[in-house]
Amino acid sequence: MKVALFATCLGDTMFPDAPKATVQVLERLGCRVEFPLAQTCCGQMHTNTGYRRQARTSVRTFVDAFDGYDAVVAPSGSCVGSVRHQHETVAAGDPGLTRSVQRIAPRVHELSEFLVDVLGVTDVGARFPHRVTYHPTCHSSRLLRVGDKPLQLLRAVRGLDLAELPQADECCGFGGTFALKNPDVSVAMGADKARHVRDTGAQVLCAGDSSCLMHIGGLLSRQRSGVRVLHLAEILAAAEGEDR
Repeated sequence: MKVALFATCLGDTMFPDAPKATVQVLERLGCRVEFPLAQTCCGQMHTNTGYRRQARTSVRTFVDAFDGYDAVVAPSGSCVGSVRHQHETVAAGDPGLTRSVQRIAPRVHELSEFLVDVLGVTDVGARFPHRVTYHPTCHSSRLLRVGDKPLQLLRAVRGLDLAELPQADECCGFGGTFALKNPDVSVAMGADKARHVRDTGAQVLCAGDSSCLMHIGGLLSRQRSGVRVLHLAEILAAAEGEDR
């Protein structure tokens, strides 16, 4: 299977450990992973803010970069959700681009669904002896409907103590440009999420989107909670003798 890594712009510029860990996990499972250098942003920020014409350039770049791969894997439910649920709308009016989107979008997977649904794996050989709680991000839950796939993967990690997060299905308040346009509401929602995380007694908060971890992690840091945030991929990449 010819697999490509879609690092996402946030992963590439601010949180590179998540895409690096994604490659580690996939290569451990026997996948040969390539990184198309032409990739850029998926265009979600533009689309969500109403700039569909500008987003079309990003969509065209995306399909050109990832055409020819059997699977495209990303450590982001948010960006994969945009590719599978927004790109065709953005491409509307351009028959050629629409056909390219329809061909490529179904091959684009969030990490946990690729591992469980495509590779048929839940135990990736990870070891992480810490108490962890998991936040199901909105796009992975509501758009992609990954369900309990991340939890299946976490339960198979050796030494990991998984703590249930109260009111886990509530949004953390980040929402991309929502956090910029509605900062007071965003912070209030994030503070609720941070309180629930602290209530679990977890040492680590895990999620499938670096954007949400950035938001919640910032609040946990300001509160001097002592709780670390790690992407799901980073925990799955942790092996015997390593402590991330």
